[in-house]
Amino acid sequence: MKKTTITLALAATLSLPMLAQAADFPSKSITVIIPASPGGGTDTFGRKVAEEAEKDLGQSIVIENRGGGSGSVGMSKVVTANPDGYTVGFVWNSPITTIPHSLNVPYKQSDYSALMSIGYSSYVICAQPDFPASNGQEFLEVLKKNPGKYTIGNDGVGGTMQLASERIFAKAGIKVRQVPFKGAGDTAKNFLGGHIDLYGGSIPPIQQHAKAGKAKCLLLTSADRNAALPDASGLADVGMPNEETVLWWGLVVPAKTPAAVKARLESAFMKAAETQAVKDLMAKKGAINRPLDAAATNRLIAAEYQALEQVANSIGLQKK
Repeated sequence: MKKTTITLALAATLSLPMLAQAADFPSKSITVIIPASPGGGTDTFGRKVAEEAEKDLGQSIVIENRGGGSGSVGMSKVVTANPDGYTVGFVWNSPITTIPHSLNVPYKQSDYSALMSIGYSSYVICAQPDFPASNGQEFLEVLKKNPGKYTIGNDGVGGTMQLASERIFAKAGIKVRQVPFKGAGDTAKNFLGGHIDLYGGSIPPIQQHAKAGKAKCLLLTSADRNAALPDASGLADVGMPNEETVLWWGLVVPAKTPAAVKARLESAFMKAAETQAVKDLMAKKGAINRPLDAAATNRLIAAEYQALEQVANSIGLQKK
């Protein structure tokens, strides 16, 4: 009995510094690692959210861009940082739910914990203007009747767009030939040049061409529709809302970060994501503001990782 009492007392004593640190948090500047180059959507959103969170936290936030390895380089630095809350990662979902199925990344789900997520942007599949369909349901029916006939461009082997589209095609029993490119811009260029039948990628590179009648955007990878492409069907329109895979953004910290510290960060960044400044920026970039707390974001990660792992296995995707 005495031994148990001593052990508990010792554990409580050892935890006191950590509790004190959490109570005083934050007492210095915080570093937010963005695993992407400056200027892109992830960087732009990360900087704005950090700017708004500074007001609540009362400390400056330093942005550190760490691109490379499809986001895995920066993500690796986040998970190996001191778990004290002073190093946070602002990431998009690819480095945590997609890339691990095609690259041997030096981290796993148990190495990090999500704080929250700010929202998402749909990926879209567009056809040539003369494609014989006018909505998502008709589009899928044409593809199903012509297995292997059509080619779809994506932004890289094992990337989110490839797995997102294959997730939909597998559910509908469709076979389409995937053609990888260097990014959505490169995909759009080849699509407009007539080298591939279908464009698969983010909305911004194709939006103006859809308005000009050079692309018929028929199906989004999100359950809901998107005002940026009002004629494109959402997955709910074709009876597959649960097959949603979108581009989303959120914050993560090392898994062993104290609960009180995580709660403080979660609160500050949730408030930041709900500010008008962040909402306006996301709307301007064609993204949907949908803040989710830590619990909901961690559930999202687990479900999406499992779903995309099944897709990767079904198409025989090999890790590099």
